[in-house]
Amino acid sequence: MAAPKILVVEDSPSDIYILRRALEDLGEEFDLDIVTDGSRAIQYVHAQRENPHEAHPCVIVLDLHIPKHDGLEVLRSIRQEPVLRHIHVVLLTASASPREEAELRGMGADYRLKPFDLHGYAELAADLIAICKGMLTRA
Repeated sequence: MAAPKILVVEDSPSDIYILRRALEDLGEEFDLDIVTDGSRAIQYVHAQRENPHEAHPCVIVLDLHIPKHDGLEVLRSIRQEPVLRHIHVVLLTASASPREEAELRGMGADYRLKPFDLHGYAELAADLIAICKGMLTRA
């Protein structure tokens, strides 16, 4: 069985590093695709349409506040793309307005506060692997 693919859309190198380490500490195999801004994330989404037989991510970790296109715009693109719309999206942010929260939940995203310590990243990593293994259902 192929290693699960996790897409991370995040512009903070330190957050990416900590999440990668937390995933590695679990001892599970995984492929991590990293995209650092909203424009590249939307390009990634459209590229998935062009390669429908390629392995798609089992979960997408999406920062709400990223450059070029925010996480809401990226989430809209994901939900409009037939090959990706079913994928579990975990949207992370340090802050979101009540309007943003409502919109995120309305689009089926699992909205969470961005972890602020190693324990929080360890929990997030475990949840991501569990999602990929099908142990958690979409929010």
